Amino acid sequence: MDAHALSLSSPVTFWAQDSVNLSWTTPPKTILQKLPTSEGESPQWSWFPDGKLSASYNLVTRHVLDGRGDATAVLWDSPVSGEKRRITYSELQTEMELAAEVLRNLGVKAGERVLIYMPMIPEALIAMLACTHIGAIHVVVFGGFAPTECAKRIESAKPLVVLTASCGIEGKRIIPYLPLIREAIDKSAHKPAYVLLHQRPQLHAVTSHARNEINWGSLLRSAHLRKGSTTPPPYPGTVPVPNSDKVVELGISLPATAAHYILHTSGTTGTPKGVIRPLSHLVGLSYTMRELMQMKKGDVLCCCSDIGWVVGHAYIVYAPLVAGVTSVMYEGKPIGTPGPGTFWRLVEEYSVNVLFCAPSALRAISRDDPQLDGMKTRNLKSLRSLFLAGERSEPALVSRFESLLSIHCAPGARVVDNWWSTESGSPMTGLLRGQHCKPGSAGKPLPGWNIRVVSDSGEELPPNTQGNVVIGLPLSPTALAGLWGERQRLWNSYFRRFNGRWMDTGDVGFMDADGYLTIVSRGDDVINVAAHRLGTAVIEGVVAAVDGVVEAFVVPVKDELKGQAPVAFVVLKPGVRGEEEAAIKAKVREAVRKEVGPIAAVKEVIRIPATAVPRTRSGKTQRRFFKGVLEGVKDVPEAVTKSAWETVIQKVEEVGLVPKIQANL
Repeated sequence: MDAHALSLSSPVTFWAQDSVNLSWTTPPKTILQKLPTSEGESPQWSWFPDGKLSASYNLVTRHVLDGRGDATAVLWDSPVSGEKRRITYSELQTEMELAAEVLRNLGVKAGERVLIYMPMIPEALIAMLACTHIGAIHVVVFGGFAPTECAKRIESAKPLVVLTASCGIEGKRIIPYLPLIREAIDKSAHKPAYVLLHQRPQLHAVTSHARNEINWGSLLRSAHLRKGSTTPPPYPGTVPVPNSDKVVELGISLPATAAHYILHTSGTTGTPKGVIRPLSHLVGLSYTMRELMQMKKGDVLCCCSDIGWVVGHAYIVYAPLVAGVTSVMYEGKPIGTPGPGTFWRLVEEYSVNVLFCAPSALRAISRDDPQLDGMKTRNLKSLRSLFLAGERSEPALVSRFESLLSIHCAPGARVVDNWWSTESGSPMTGLLRGQHCKPGSAGKPLPGWNIRVVSDSGEELPPNTQGNVVIGLPLSPTALAGLWGERQRLWNSYFRRFNGRWMDTGDVGFMDADGYLTIVSRGDDVINVAAHRLGTAVIEGVVAAVDGVVEAFVVPVKDELKGQAPVAFVVLKPGVRGEEEAAIKAKVREAVRKEVGPIAAVKEVIRIPATAVPRTRSGKTQRRFFKGVLEGVKDVPEAVTKSAWETVIQKVEEVGLVPKIQANL
């Protein structure tokens, strides 16, 4: 029986075997506990309910005690600031202890919330670990997030302390953070007791005593000078480091069911949902590092995401540290900091074994470096795997990089597309040992995830039939334990649709006869054309494969005859003009008709400049802005200049899809 089948048929046996890879203060005797619920309530279960563990011990301390204190834990690389930093496990232990002492002195206790609003700097990771060390629940908000959205998260989590930095850096722009945090707190009904500010060299922010704003650096220096806890008893336990005159502090031990962190994901109503991650997720993350990523102590993982997202929580911070590997923390973008070769520079400079990024990042790199010369000029022989997640990867993109990896990287190097969510906490699909890549699919279900494709009535569908992607229960140990303060919303959002039988992911896709899952689109990204449901991702893949197209983004527009019709926004190769542009657009229309069908005929193909593509910091495309333009919305994406977005609006107006927008942007 393979691992996936065993995990579904005997989940207790499977996860009991894997739980021994962590250190427990109280080893669990009960592996899985299913709790009784009433009709209309979400199914409830818990993993390792009678087990207790110290998360910070498993993440940092045990590596120091095992003689690996001098091993590199974190490599910080920031082309936007021109800074780099190497942090060993011993140094990380010390920094974590000091930051934890600061929080304790401010009254932060186990279960208290701490909101972290910081850029991609080591202090952000240390803040997360400090919270973990004392049992506080961290709530990370993407640095630079709009004050209104940040205010919602403050109201939801009710943090005692907010940790922030004086600024973030976007390309060449300095983004002051303190004014954003102040506005968020002003808009929130809940007022945190303290705001701790890390001063960056690029901008010194003046704190306000009246607002209880304190320089974090000053508090850390004071804690360092004291060299001992000043908090009331009981004091943290300490143990000596073998073959050393040093001692390390032991982090608090909590039940595996305790909340480790809260991470908010947007809801359809616009009110964010606070996903609760239990400490048991460390068991599942440990498994993925060993069996999915196939990493061991001393290896190097570079996850080019942001700690504001679940990918960053998992594969910048917690998974690499629990496995004892080195994590590259990158503050920059796939392109423009300084160019499209940055990822390959990271691989060569740090001997990266696994690179993790969004497909949009590779599209952007390919657009700015069409021949991918940046790969050819670097030594990439250390790279064994390229992981893609965050959105669907079109088959052409996967095939191209599979070929490039076979030439330039380690023998057997592979592309691993994987699918997951904030709710899942770790990949639900991917490729284990011996499983081969099928470009366009997200791989096969991973152990712990009972993935099915069902009809709207909840009945399982045959292979290669498009339907709703759902998950059978119980979920993996990495999955959410609930929504913070919103028990009924958990039922309404994930379980009510199929009456508690399945967890609804909100995605649409199909499973082939070999068990490979293809995600077609989000449920709300399906285009209804003359009663036919078409996934935008499928059409995008066809458009992007047309020679001359660098990137493609397909969104629906209202159509009087069909209800909706697809519109393709495309970025073309540099230098394409006139007749050549017209020919490429004609090929796009022809390809969609041929590969998807006449029903999917593209209403318009609109060329846009590369600078007008709205992206998140991790490179993921924000397609909702294209959809908004077709609906007459004038909002300018944060990552796009006003002039570039005006070009998009002008192009839409020129083809008559919307009336001219008279209001000023």
